[in-house]
Amino acid sequence: MELNPKNVKTALMAVLMLSLFSSCSKDDDKAPEDKKQGIQTAANAQFGTILTDANGKTLYFFSNDTKGMSACTGNCLSTWPVYHNNESSSDMKIDKSLLGEITRADGSKQSTYKGWPLYYYAGDSQSDPVKGDAVNKIWYVAKPDYLLMVANAQLVGHDGKNYLGDYTEGTGSTLYLTDDKGRTLYAFNPDKFNKNTFTKPDFSNDNVWPIYQMDKGALPSLVKSADISVIDVFGKKQLTFKGWPMYYFGQDQQRGDNKGISFPRPGVWPILNDKTTTAPTS
Repeated sequence: MELNPKNVKTALMAVLMLSLFSSCSKDDDKAPEDKKQGIQTAANAQFGTILTDANGKTLYFFSNDTKGMSACTGNCLSTWPVYHNNESSSDMKIDKSLLGEITRADGSKQSTYKGWPLYYYAGDSQSDPVKGDAVNKIWYVAKPDYLLMVANAQLVGHDGKNYLGDYTEGTGSTLYLTDDKGRTLYAFNPDKFNKNTFTKPDFSNDNVWPIYQMDKGALPSLVKSADISVIDVFGKKQLTFKGWPMYYFGQDQQRGDNKGISFPRPGVWPILNDKTTTAPTS
């Protein structure tokens, strides 16, 4: 049968159009690679899960930022540049309710996580991306799940007086442990190793010195995992550090408060840090 050239040409054009349509449809079905936005989580071989910017650059917390405002100004910023990004995080592992921002003294913005302002470290590199952790014991790689954090601030008792780390009156910053959102944690001097002697069985005095019940999370470099334990207190969990059960002070209402340092007198409810001695067994 003799083929009509016009019919052949029409058929070839139809096949070509169908092929192009099919190819375009397949390309349309391919979603573009998701672009990372805002704060991200990243796995680090040494530090576990850390926070980074959208390009994978490490972020840090500053222990001096106890009040939730940045204490890094002037020359400090050349080493610890501010991180700010107003895009919502595209990382599904990030709790968006924990993200925020502050307005710095110069009017610029800075992003925060759990109320901690975020920074870069100028000394980081591709070969050593987390070089700033534990610098001077006051800079720590930002993590999404800290169990404890480190504060460095003036101790101001409930009596309004300034105290030093030895519980004498004086002006100067002291390192001490807080929860992940910067709330001060204390020990009770009469307690024994992993033994809470303060809390009543009915928890009727827990509002005065609430027990610290978080028991899982990452630790800052200042804290050794061997120094952390969890005890049972009348059916509730309480975290301990070097055997000392950890408490909040009910009158610490604002972030960064450490009023319990002098209640009812200095030394009865001490702060905790790397210089804290192990609790006595008896």
